[in-house]
Amino acid sequence: MNDADVPAFRPDTLAVRAGQHRTPFDEMAEPIFVTQGYVYPTAAEAEAAFAGEIERYQYSRYGNPTVTMFEERLAAIEGAEDCFATATGMAAVFVSMASILESGSRLVAARALFGSSITVFNEYFAKWGIVVDYVDAHDNADWERVLATPADAVYVESPTNPMQDVVDIPHVASLAKAAGALLIVDNVFATPLGQKPLELGADAVVYSATKHIDGQGRVLGGAVLGGREYVDKVRTMVRTMGATLSPFNAWVLGKSLETLAVRVKAQSASALALATWLDAHPKVAVARYPLLPSHPQYELARRQMTLGGTLVTIDIALPDGVDPHGPEAKAATFRFMDALRVIDISNNLGDAKSIATHPATTTHRKLGAEGRAAVGMCEATVRLSIGLEDVEDLREDLERALEAF
Repeated sequence: MNDADVPAFRPDTLAVRAGQHRTPFDEMAEPIFVTQGYVYPTAAEAEAAFAGEIERYQYSRYGNPTVTMFEERLAAIEGAEDCFATATGMAAVFVSMASILESGSRLVAARALFGSSITVFNEYFAKWGIVVDYVDAHDNADWERVLATPADAVYVESPTNPMQDVVDIPHVASLAKAAGALLIVDNVFATPLGQKPLELGADAVVYSATKHIDGQGRVLGGAVLGGREYVDKVRTMVRTMGATLSPFNAWVLGKSLETLAVRVKAQSASALALATWLDAHPKVAVARYPLLPSHPQYELARRQMTLGGTLVTIDIALPDGVDPHGPEAKAATFRFMDALRVIDISNNLGDAKSIATHPATTTHRKLGAEGRAAVGMCEATVRLSIGLEDVEDLREDLERALEAF
């Protein structure tokens, strides 16, 4: 028997399941089940477990009570039928599609995506014979053109990383359904608090739990959510390939869910205030934030999102004649970033600490200049992840840095 033959165990009687306050010994903080495996009172019970005749934990690569606690609670917040947690966000991105695609399958993806997702599609899926077609994320006519022919999966971010394009999820969902494809939405920027892709027609949602769900820079994790039949395909693949979430990380993420709403709502309020201020600043060429009236898809964002998220993307204003894709633009942008004192330079997002990222040289470096330009990114683009610091402290920090270039 191989891993794929072992029946999935989806416990529904655990004391630590979502919505219940009771824990095995009535302790306030949920336990961490740090174990690689489980014992059986008899050999016959072990046989029955592996034959699928009874449901129980067998091996922590297949399932673990602490991981189950996190999965069930995230599913409850998302409004999903099922959830499977992975070791990282990119593991979730990969398996959300690899579990349903094969050689000859057709994947339709938004052109504006996280750089590592593009790498997976172009360097691995293409090598395995999966056809990948790209679409301008915000262009409904382009979606209609590309999805006029059959497809197997559609993958989008909304808002997109880092340019904050908003995808018309209900429209794309209807096109995907007509094309015979599953729509998978990376909801990291919006968070489960700001947008519900499943309610908008998506079939699945993926998260890097490393971002807002942890939100405190401590652990890696990911999750895939959707219908039970689909998530079972993900579950079977992940537990075989081994990219499962560790019990300790699941415990940290589960506790982080308790403060998710408090953190994200406060961060989103600060992000909107700063975006509004930056949008009018003479040293900012453009500020991008979904719930900013100047955003090209502002009305769509208002329909789809209840929060604008914690990210603000700006292009700093360059002197006349400076090429925004050239070395002078990069040097000016680096001077701005290096002058920040409250906001840290890093490549993470969704953290309690505010972060500035230069996508062209970090998260989206592998796209190349042409690929970045195609989605509107340049050397003057900076992604700001707004944390929980006092908003006036952040405003003063940004003002000082904007005067430094």
